[in-house]
Amino acid sequence: MAADGLPLARCLWLGAATFLLMLPETLPVPVLRGLVLERFGIGDALTTLFMAANQLGALLAAPVIGLLAARSGRRRELAVLATLLDAALMQALAHPLDYPTFLLLRTAEGAAHIAALTLLMGLTADAAGLRRGRALGCVGAGLTLGVAVGAAVGGRIGRDEPLLTLHVASLVLLAAAALSAWCLPANTTAARHRGLGELLDAVRHTPCLRAPLLLAFADRFTVGFFTAGFPLLLRGVHGADASRIGLLLAAFLLPFALLSYPAGRLAEHWPRRRLVVAGSLLYGLGTALVGVVPPAWLWGLMPWLGVTSALMFVPTLLWLLERAPELDRTTAMAAFHGAGALGFLLGPPCCGALVHLGGGGAGGYLLAFGIAGLSEVAGALLAWRSATAKPAA
Repeated sequence: MAADGLPLARCLWLGAATFLLMLPETLPVPVLRGLVLERFGIGDALTTLFMAANQLGALLAAPVIGLLAARSGRRRELAVLATLLDAALMQALAHPLDYPTFLLLRTAEGAAHIAALTLLMGLTADAAGLRRGRALGCVGAGLTLGVAVGAAVGGRIGRDEPLLTLHVASLVLLAAAALSAWCLPANTTAARHRGLGELLDAVRHTPCLRAPLLLAFADRFTVGFFTAGFPLLLRGVHGADASRIGLLLAAFLLPFALLSYPAGRLAEHWPRRRLVVAGSLLYGLGTALVGVVPPAWLWGLMPWLGVTSALMFVPTLLWLLERAPELDRTTAMAAFHGAGALGFLLGPPCCGALVHLGGGGAGGYLLAFGIAGLSEVAGALLAWRSATAKPAA
């Protein structure tokens, strides 16, 4: 692809495809009680496995799809196929099933979803040329808006019939597949294919590659605290209703989405490492304050977290691609999403354990979000230190 990369209109269509791909992932979240707990007659702990199974599928599939795509070279076709498979699996979840089968299908759905997202982002990064920051910024904005809108809309359409969220999710994914088939860039010649063992060896022994993956893990680890602990903090400690909880989450996600494109453009000209580390430090400090500040202060703190998240997300992707030029970009994206999936998988149970360790209530959430914020700060400092090491010859 030419150095001038993708035009803005094409980037916007790719952002729209990402929005449609991400929206179904959070449609069922607000109605988990009816969709999972009451439907299968299980407890809260087993209900949380619905989200954990999705991330387990993503964790297992991310490195595999990257390597398969690099070997076959047919990433565009695989992306559309993975999206269609995701739609079929979402529909299958709405049919009568026992709970183990339901979780197995949910794991497969997470694998199909991360495959589609990884391939879309890899193709975009390859085709964007020197405009990679703004192209991934559009994709990042679509990703975040999809998560935010899905959570908001899911609560409304699934209020009386939770299974309706799965039917709608399947239809939206069909639309995502159709749009992807039209707007995805053409396949390009991939970099040299690496085996899984060689890729893991590169991650272990190349400090410059470890740094952005470490931050991808830390970022999604803290996101696990927000998905599992933040609504419970607002409801149980501050007495907030569902509407207020949704507005506070929107105050976080909307600045994140709206600033992803400007942050991507900024990262085309400014040092990515500095943007990523600065954003991570500021985000980590803000996260540590979530369990400390009075409720009124959250209206200022949540936008702050959204702004600093935007400073991290796309620049981290660009930093990884910059630091791993010998890797196929889809493989690099797969490694990024694999690290993130592992962080998100570990975040919610760690949040629950820390809240329990802190005695529950306000003290428990103060400890949990304090540790989450410090983990992000520690990740930023370690990433800065490891990034100063020269790549192995």
